[in-house]
Amino acid sequence: MGASDIVRRGLMLVLSSPSGAGKTTITRRLLQLDPNLTLSISVTTRPKRPAEVDGVDYCFVTKEKFSLMVRKGQFLEHAKVFGHEYGTPRKPVEAALADGRDIVFDIDWQGTRQLKRNKKTRGDLVSVFVLPPSTAELERRLHTRAQDSDEIVAARMAKAADEMSHWAEYQYIIINHDIDQSVKDAYAILAAERLKRERQIGLADFVSKLRKVRKRPRRRGRARRIPRR
Repeated sequence: MGASDIVRRGLMLVLSSPSGAGKTTITRRLLQLDPNLTLSISVTTRPKRPAEVDGVDYCFVTKEKFSLMVRKGQFLEHAKVFGHEYGTPRKPVEAALADGRDIVFDIDWQGTRQLKRNKKTRGDLVSVFVLPPSTAELERRLHTRAQDSDEIVAARMAKAADEMSHWAEYQYIIINHDIDQSVKDAYAILAAERLKRERQIGLADFVSKLRKVRKRPRRRGRARRIPRR
């Protein structure tokens, strides 16, 4: 067994930020960079945007269906954001982690807090909070992406201060001055976390095999002749 064959438990890479700070862009770029990383597709009750695809960006459901999923305990976490419900399906995440696959999450601080409280998966959590370089830049980005009305942008800006107050609950902080550098920083975090000893559950067997010393067979030489006197 080589070093690349060591059994590893998957991890949950959570990216959170106020709307417009860059977490979704960073998430998409990470998925493009690493084929071993998959996206946790959230279930939501909010309306689908024109460019979004059901089952790819989100799973869009009715409020009634969402409530039923909550009652059945089918979410690892769920929260209400801007009047709409969002939740992370439990089964696909737990299956991926057990299979050694890594999952990236685009969720807010409420969802991250619930994942931290989950005894079964909190050891798999790697949390990253993305901050904008300034509030002026955050507002500019929200207007530039042209996905929301001026009223919704104003509501997102009003909520941003509260969202950013939770930065200290996260393990890593990225200030998104430049998206390319922020993606590199996020990927460096992912790479380092994959190497943590406790995630490499097959490491003990690997080291045990390394320590086994092969016994070399004794060489049978010719008997030394004692000269006669």
